[in-house]
Amino acid sequence: MSGGRPRRPGGTRGDPFPSHTSPRAHLPAWGQRPAPATASHLPPRRPRPRPLPPRPSFSRPRPSLRPSSRHLPSRLPPGAAKFLARNRAQSRGRAGAVTPLPRPRAQTPGRPRPRRAMLCGRWRSRRRRPEEPPGPAQVATPVALAPPDGGSRRPGLRALKKMGLTEDEDVRAMLRGSRLRKIRSRTWQKERLYRLQEDGLSVWFQRRIPRAPSQHIFFVQHIEAVREGHQSEGLRRFGGAFPPARCLTIAFRGRRKNLDLAAATAEEAQRWVRGLAKLRARLDAMSQRERLDHWIHAYLHRADSDQDSKMSFKEIKSLLRMVNVDMNDMYAYRLFKECDHSNNERLEGAEIEEFLRRLLKRPELEEIFHRYSGEDRVLSAPELLEFLEDQGEDGATLAHAQQLIHTYELNETAKQHELMTLDGFMMYLLSPEGAALDPAHTSVFQDMDQPLSHYFISSSHNTYLTDSQIGGPSSTEAYVRAFAQGCRCVELDCWEGPGGEPIIYHGHTLTSKILFRDVVQAVRDHAFTLSPYPVILSLENHCGLEQQAVMARHLRTILGDTLVTQALDAQNPEELPSPEQLKGRVLVKGKKLPAARSEDGRILSDQEEEEEEEEEEPEATEQRRRAKQISPELSALAVYCCATRLRTLRPTPVPPQPCQVSSLNERKAKKLIREAGNSFVRHNARQLTRVYPLGLRMNSANYSPQEMWNSGCQLVALNFQTPGYEMDLNAGRFLVNGQCGYILKPACLRQPDTTFDPECPGPPRTTLTIQVLTAQQLPKLNTEKPNSIVDPLVRVEIHGVPADCARKETNYVLNNGFNPRWGQTLQFQLRAPELVLVRFVVEDYDTTSPNDFVGQFTLPLNSLKQGYRHIHLLSKDGASLSPATLFVHIRIQRF
Repeated sequence: MSGGRPRRPGGTRGDPFPSHTSPRAHLPAWGQRPAPATASHLPPRRPRPRPLPPRPSFSRPRPSLRPSSRHLPSRLPPGAAKFLARNRAQSRGRAGAVTPLPRPRAQTPGRPRPRRAMLCGRWRSRRRRPEEPPGPAQVATPVALAPPDGGSRRPGLRALKKMGLTEDEDVRAMLRGSRLRKIRSRTWQKERLYRLQEDGLSVWFQRRIPRAPSQHIFFVQHIEAVREGHQSEGLRRFGGAFPPARCLTIAFRGRRKNLDLAAATAEEAQRWVRGLAKLRARLDAMSQRERLDHWIHAYLHRADSDQDSKMSFKEIKSLLRMVNVDMNDMYAYRLFKECDHSNNERLEGAEIEEFLRRLLKRPELEEIFHRYSGEDRVLSAPELLEFLEDQGEDGATLAHAQQLIHTYELNETAKQHELMTLDGFMMYLLSPEGAALDPAHTSVFQDMDQPLSHYFISSSHNTYLTDSQIGGPSSTEAYVRAFAQGCRCVELDCWEGPGGEPIIYHGHTLTSKILFRDVVQAVRDHAFTLSPYPVILSLENHCGLEQQAVMARHLRTILGDTLVTQALDAQNPEELPSPEQLKGRVLVKGKKLPAARSEDGRILSDQEEEEEEEEEEPEATEQRRRAKQISPELSALAVYCCATRLRTLRPTPVPPQPCQVSSLNERKAKKLIREAGNSFVRHNARQLTRVYPLGLRMNSANYSPQEMWNSGCQLVALNFQTPGYEMDLNAGRFLVNGQCGYILKPACLRQPDTTFDPECPGPPRTTLTIQVLTAQQLPKLNTEKPNSIVDPLVRVEIHGVPADCARKETNYVLNNGFNPRWGQTLQFQLRAPELVLVRFVVEDYDTTSPNDFVGQFTLPLNSLKQGYRHIHLLSKDGASLSPATLFVHIRIQRF
């Protein structure tokens, strides 16, 4: 049997690379060295399992002793020697009890994993009444609160106690639960029970028809915002029967619909608003170590089936399956007995904590720590400084090392003596300062005083849609979500509406319609919640003169002073201003009448008409004629973004004005890149170019934005409602610079006389080496099947100019999503590193079907830090998968 399998063309979530560039690696037999990640041969029949060889070391040759820093003589205060002796004894005690990592069960790679269907369990779950929360094996059962004097001692409330919210009145009310009315339409308004789970991380809710337990909860960390009153499209349209004081909206990240609720009283609504705000604030303030502790104890509470605060071996096995590891029964029982000091086949109190400590051990971190700390098992400030220098930290100083000790060290005695223990070292590596993303790049750090044409600008196509462009619903909430993702250029497809009011929808399709006025109000209310930099409204105008005047009036009256109606610099009215000059302002991109025009508008000639996005059906002659007319009122609002057709890239006697914007579909943009690469780059150094998907993408699929960025296109518009690797790239590109939606282009794309051509970038200039070491706490993909454990593999993708695009992947690890180990090295040669995005992907390997997506993280190469780093994984919708991480070592060599 072969360990490989045929790859589905196009990959799991949309694949930018040909299938032949990345063959699937097979799982090596125990004791054999893994095949190279790029091996293309089919693996031979797997031999019988043999014992594992000794664990490979990540260490580099180092001197074994450094007496000046190891023994720390008279420079330490008097109490330090006693602390070091005690710490050394504890470390030796721990070292004596160290057990190997959980060893997965041997299984033939070619054979699919067994599917154990529990018919009686399914029958019981279907018979469960809607009022009952799911069983404790999957979701913690909310129960009535105990009296205040004993509530904090209940095991289920441990998580909330650590969050400091056990006695909070709002949280206690949420634990008791509330009957809230869920509002979907004028006729669908049902009362449902909502109740905070005791883990403090999730809310259980009632459904009319019971479903799988995971379908009855939502997670606090997935909430984007909680709005009071009629602050959503649904409540404004259907919530008129309820006073605003009793209404609230829970908006989620990703594609999940808003939850519009009405409470019985205003006080009850406020309790939920305040309670969710406190939980979200506490969750955001948690360190990665606290999140891990919170996460494991939440699963511990779920696995404790009889809720007696004691764990039998059966419950321990259930816990292990919940946290995504299939541990050998003999090894798991040995670990269980080593912690069962009372010898009663039950773990409780300190025994449970010891078991969790052993389960959460990070041998690879301990090895790195001991390599730098030596025999005394603590890091002094000079030793920590040496580690930081080896990491490649810019500006590492002794003062910085001391500051890290005071920030992350948990032991007060060690902190007083400026020493860092293993726990403090792990806290540091799991913090944002130990992550792969440079913390200095999470705020605005780039020059924001250059012309708009020198920036990549986050842009959305068909922003009003929440689904496909054929029959999907249109909603103002889609604009709110786009702004929440950092989008700075949104599209408005404007058509003639009834009652003299323009509407927005995807013309000649079955998509629903929304009012132009409502969209402009959403822009006013939400455009600058995340970023203060300018917003561009890209108008696709299909209205007659009369309703165009209505559009102009709505823009002026609703947006007020935020709307740009005249040039900022009267001396150079056509020169593009900078994002800094346009802070808090709204620009309109539309057609502009020439200077000599009639007062009542005129028909544009073909030379003046912008290239329209193709429609699925031809317009009627009258509609086509009316669409070519431009109202003077609307034309006056196109100040810095005047829509113009791009006819040639050759030099003309009259150079084009910087304020002219061209719109191209993806096909024409790719043709220009192929045929006139450098000329197109020079054009984009002076003027804005907007690229949008082909109209043939009926399901609102996306194209790869990287090709357009390579040539300097600024407004690369994507369907924000469609997740996939394309949106992962877009999120990664705009992840840095404070997520403000503006990224300064590389110098080679800003110079007017540049010679850069993305098709011919020159020889390699950078080598990127990534050693994939381990992963931690990967999410369980099928929570309804306890025995479904992931077989993870890691793929590293390079997105840049065509010569740089590549991907390589590790072998897969069988039945271990909790702490899989790889220790494999992947290397890439890069020709245009300033344009490169690095995408880390984790997938669940399957021999008989396409791999399942587990998580990913994408960031620019220039924001990638070197050394030992944690990568915090995101879901396909961009939500955090905390505490799921990858642990890697990164090395970047420039020459």
